[in-house]
Amino acid sequence: MEKVEKKDSVGFGYGEPDLKSIYTGSEALKKAPKVYGVPTGIKGLDELFFVVEKEGDKLVKKPLNGIPAYSVFNLTGVSDTGKSLMVEQFAVAQASKGEKVAFITVETPANFVVSSLRLRAHAMGIEFDEIQDNIILIDAASSTRLRENLPDLLATLAYVIQNYKVKFTVIDSVTGLFETKEMLARSIVRRIFNFMKKWYQTALFVSQKRSGHEELTAEAAGGYAIGHIVDGTMVLAKELIDSSYKAKIYKKPIGEVVRLFRIDGCRMCGHDTSVRFLEITEEGLVEIKEPIFAKK
Repeated sequence: MEKVEKKDSVGFGYGEPDLKSIYTGSEALKKAPKVYGVPTGIKGLDELFFVVEKEGDKLVKKPLNGIPAYSVFNLTGVSDTGKSLMVEQFAVAQASKGEKVAFITVETPANFVVSSLRLRAHAMGIEFDEIQDNIILIDAASSTRLRENLPDLLATLAYVIQNYKVKFTVIDSVTGLFETKEMLARSIVRRIFNFMKKWYQTALFVSQKRSGHEELTAEAAGGYAIGHIVDGTMVLAKELIDSSYKAKIYKKPIGEVVRLFRIDGCRMCGHDTSVRFLEITEEGLVEIKEPIFAKK
């Protein structure tokens, strides 16, 4: 191999190039996975993603019927907007198809989370006893070591992925991994994101908003660290109808609470851009409804 001369990089010292990190476009394309949709188990969500393909001389928009495979999505919002319900529905939906799901619980101990997963399965008409072992819980809520030591958490997840053949990962919530060290939030999220890509995981991260953040922005605790790194963000919000103006916009009576949903970008495919109503049913399932400014 030809020896590469070390050069000063504009005053930053003499470095050595990493030749393994260099690819031509065709070389990188050989390693690129095929984009296809992963059904989420969330009514009204899957049809909001699409790809544009060339057919002859025309570009044709085709529904993906799910979130793109191998994508890492951030679900952010204030409390009681349906974030945990959505990732639980996602985990149950994958498990019901015989897939293995790693569920990292950071906020609530595993024995409580599994009870919630069982309720979600019953609401979805799925026998939880038949799928329960397809969901592998990693209890970081009860383990200070896993919650505070990212290398140990990722080593545990790698063990689970290898031994259980996991293809899907949920973290609820990723905010809990940097809540006492927000200055490191971007670094922590980047390491987790790169891990998911290395292991070809389709992943959902829950992140918490502070009440001071604007409801429909992608910002979460830790600033924009998560939204700038992941493949896409889904924003969940709730709004109290406390004026005639809001009552007119949302077509709801004063005093009622409405929940809202928006996809805030996706690098891997096209997506719907409208703000939509979100409903939590009596059974505890999240459904994505029509746009708030639906065309007549």
